[in-house]
Amino acid sequence: MSDHPPASWKDSTALARAILRDRLERRKWLGRMMLVPVAMLALGLWVVPDWIWESPWRALAWWGGCAASTVIVVIFAIYDALMVIREERAKLPKR
Repeated sequence: MSDHPPASWKDSTALARAILRDRLERRKWLGRMMLVPVAMLALGLWVVPDWIWESPWRALAWWGGCAASTVIVVIFAIYDALMVIREERAKLPKR
């Protein structure tokens, strides 16, 4: 067993807050998150297409998961764009 205590909700929210507030960290996470749908797409098209299409439910689950991960990345990218606009507006002098 590990001597480390399990992470608490407070630790998790502090980590999420740190990631969401730092532009460079957001971009790193966005790049990493992009790998999931790209990898799923590549695997589904070239590595395991026969296995996926054996069952319509398997195909639906696979491509649904690919679509869901893509939507999550798009939402995170929109959040990033809105935060960049907010950060840049905050740098402008007040009128």
